[in-house]
Amino acid sequence: MRRVLVAASGSVAALKLPELVGRLLELGQVEVKVVTTEHAKHFYDPKDIPAEVYSDSDEWKMWNQRADPVLHIELRRWADVMVIAPLDANTLGKIASGICDNLLTCIVRAWDLKRPLLFCPAMNTAMWEHPITAVQIQTLKSFGYIDVPCIVKNLVCGDEGHGAMAETSTIVEKVRECLDRLHSRGLGAAQQPQIPEKSLPM
Repeated sequence: MRRVLVAASGSVAALKLPELVGRLLELGQVEVKVVTTEHAKHFYDPKDIPAEVYSDSDEWKMWNQRADPVLHIELRRWADVMVIAPLDANTLGKIASGICDNLLTCIVRAWDLKRPLLFCPAMNTAMWEHPITAVQIQTLKSFGYIDVPCIVKNLVCGDEGHGAMAETSTIVEKVRECLDRLHSRGLGAAQQPQIPEKSLPM
C-alpha cells in the first residue's frame, strides 16, 4: 500500500477535502489519513471524509506518559507523501517561519525531506498578490517542497483572480506522479508506526 497524508488548513477550499480524499483512494493501493486544523473543520463534515481524520486534540489525547506515541512523529513516519490542500495564507506563513504550533505544522517541521511534500496554496487574490506571499512560496520551494500552483477563477468571496486552489484532478495527478517515482526507486515509508485508530467523534 502507498500512503498519503492529506492536510487541510483553514481556507474555504477545504470544501473540496472529501472529493480529494475520495479521488486519491480511487488510485488503488493507496491508504489515506487526514490531518486538519481547527479552522478547516468549518468547511466540511467529517462524516463525508472516507478516511481517518486527526486534529490537534488527538495529539494530546494519545500521549499520557513517556512510552506513549507522539502523533505528529508517528504520522510523519507513516506517510510516503504529504499534500497540504488547501494551504491557507496563515499556515503558509507559519511553515515558512518555522512555527509549529498545531498538529499540521508539527508534522511539516518534522518531515523527512527525502519524501515528497506537496503544497496547494489557496487564498483571496489580495492576499495572494501581497509581496510576502511570493517570498514565502519560494521559501517552501527552497526546502524541496513541491508547489501545486493556484489558479485563476471566481473565488467564493466574489473576486476573480489568482488564489484559488488547483483543481482536484491536478492535485491527484501530482500525488500519483510522486508516488510512482518513490516506489520505482523503492523509497516508500520504511517504518510501520502504530497509530491508534480514533474512537471519539471529531
